[in-house]
Amino acid sequence: MTEPTPLTIGTALPPLTVTLTRADLVRYAGASTDFNPIHWSDRMARRVGMPSVIAHGMLTMATALRIVTDWVGDPAKVRAYSCRFTSPVPVPDDETGVELRITAAITALTEETATVTITAVITGPDGEDVKVLGQATAEVDRG
Repeated sequence: MTEPTPLTIGTALPPLTVTLTRADLVRYAGASTDFNPIHWSDRMARRVGMPSVIAHGMLTMATALRIVTDWVGDPAKVRAYSCRFTSPVPVPDDETGVELRITAAITALTEETATVTITAVITGPDGEDVKVLGQATAEVDRG
């Protein structure tokens, strides 16, 4: 982590926007071996009450953490990461996909660590932001 100026509580990390497409879901399913049909079949997703195919929760969680790993420069500096899944991420069957917009800010500091709170949202069907992760925090080594 480059600290050109002293870190303070409230310091915002550079925002990150990541597009997820159905092709990304296929690649993630292969890498993770999570072939649950709600991640590739609209019919099955609707059968269980989802609006359409949804992104894997762990893919969403890992993608959101990129805002922190990009900032610190070394993923090994992440000591802990946790979150709650608050809303699914529907991924349309088109070339556009869905944009996951991620912001983060420092919410606690010690001599050794910085705690970063992460917010990840998508645009819902009504045009409003939908928070997809709750209580997302990462603790990173400042050294």
